[in-house]
Formats: sequence, structure tokens, C-alpha cells
Amino acid sequence: MEVTVRIDGVDHKAHAQLIKGTLWVHHNGRVFTLDAGSGRKSRKKAGAGGSSDQVMAPMPGKVTKILLTPGSAVQAGQAVLVMEAMKMEYTLKAEIAGTIDSVNCTVGEQVALGKALVRIKPETDK
Repeated sequence: MEVTVRIDGVDHKAHAQLIKGTLWVHHNGRVFTLDAGSGRKSRKKAGAGGSSDQVMAPMPGKVTKILLTPGSAVQAGQAVLVMEAMKMEYTLKAEIAGTIDSVNCTVGEQVALGKALVRIKPETDK
């Protein structure tokens, strides 16, 4: 379903779905969740936690495209892979600049919430 979400006082259209008592909202590479029972909210940025040198699955889903391979240069905010979840396509982005160190998934693979999909070797200061 399409919903309007207020982020930092600005209204945005986003996609959402209620799954087992949790409302999942996806907007611009970020995933927000709201526990329907407690009303507790959280934000999962480009994945389900972990360090910024990893791109992690923000929810269970299927990997549909891998956009970069090990050894590829990547910039902060650049798309790394695409997955499908909740009948929607989600583009996962790197949080840091560097080099793709490893890709730990394959196209067509079903991945669990929080799985580390891509590891990035951070850029070194010159």
C-alpha cells in the first residue's frame, strides 16, 4: 500500500505493509518499522543494523540484482544490490565509500532479515 509519512516535518509518499503485527515502511533506501501492538518505532537504515561497512537485508526477501562485484569501487549512497520483499523492489545502498570486499548472496537467493549481503572495504585516507 502507498502511505504518506512525515519525516523531519516533511510529508513523503512511501510504500508500507503490515506483516505479523509490524508495519514496514520503505522510503528512499531507508526502512522504518512500527510495532502495531506497542506503538514502538525504529529506523533501519539500508539494512537491519550492523556496521556501515556492510549492506544488510532490511527485511526478509529475495535478491533480484547484484549491481557491483568484488573489487568494484563504490561511493557512499551508491546502489549496491536490489531485493524484492513485500511485493516491492528495494535498492540497497552503500553507506560508505570504498571497494566491494565480498558479496555474500546470489541472484534469486531468499535472505533473512539482517543477513550481511555485501561487505565494503572502507576508502583509506590519503
